[in-house]
Amino acid sequence: MRNEHQTKLESFYSQNKRMPTYSEMMKLFEFKSKNAVFRIVEKLVKAGLVAKDHLGRLIPSKSFTENISSVPMLGFVTAGFPATVEEELADMINLDDLLIKNKPLTYMLEVDGDSMIDAHIEKGDMVLVEKVNQAKDGQIVIAEVDGEFTLKYFRKIGDKVWLEPANKNYKPIYPVHSLNVNAVLKAVIRKY
Repeated sequence: MRNEHQTKLESFYSQNKRMPTYSEMMKLFEFKSKNAVFRIVEKLVKAGLVAKDHLGRLIPSKSFTENISSVPMLGFVTAGFPATVEEELADMINLDDLLIKNKPLTYMLEVDGDSMIDAHIEKGDMVLVEKVNQAKDGQIVIAEVDGEFTLKYFRKIGDKVWLEPANKNYKPIYPVHSLNVNAVLKAVIRKY
């Protein structure tokens, strides 16, 4: 069961990427004593929401971090003609589980340029990619071509390989010396 203290801790953790100190929790919870904070912390520890390290500092538990990266899945919305939709909690979706299959090999990059706009990848978008050294024809990849890196479609017919932009204003890139695939695109993230 979520409570106000847990919500405030999650908000602090999301903003600061660390758990608050006892003094910070006094301000966060609007308490006048550290003893009150201590009692709340003990309840949170008992509930398995937080833990303490070897020095007694607060650290997030696995369930705490899962809460932070989970969002409610409320159903479907039509992208065609408007329709009546009833909001109903269908599930909780963990964003890490949804987007990241192999965490040690996954990283993000910010897109600069417009050569992939017809693939709906624009300047300022964040791309989530997974390190690989091979790709299939048609996959969007991060590739090193003749010593420079770019985001493009990987194309291969027989032994011939090249990179193809998704913008008619750009030409395909055929390697002169080398073309090495470094990663494949897994997701595009755009903030509005």
